[in-house]
Amino acid sequence: MGEGAQLTRGEPGKRYEVFHTDCPARDVVDHVTSRWGIWVLISLRSSDLRFHELRDSIQGISEKMLAQTLRALVQDDLVWRKVEPTTPPQVTYGLTGFGQDVGAPLADLFDRITERLAADGVERPRK
Repeated sequence: MGEGAQLTRGEPGKRYEVFHTDCPARDVVDHVTSRWGIWVLISLRSSDLRFHELRDSIQGISEKMLAQTLRALVQDDLVWRKVEPTTPPQVTYGLTGFGQDVGAPLADLFDRITERLAADGVERPRK
């Protein structure tokens, strides 16, 4: 493969060139590893949540940032969105199969870090 070459979705069985700036996989990685993306995926790992429940589960996230993050993750097919036709509408979010696959190693990373901190018994300063 030539330097800077990018593979397209039309090439079955081939990997994307993720270091190329135009690679579509790079956008998905950016959304997953964004400041709030990882927390949304971890929050949804055990159950589907409504918007306000998700907002309450992630301390420090604004409604605007949650909406933007969810929009990107839904577009990337990591999260599904279901709107109940009520007044006001009730919107529920959950992980797709792809979201579960991507979220599993993130949850494992989170669990390893929290277990290590608990084992150390050392309180880390917050920024």
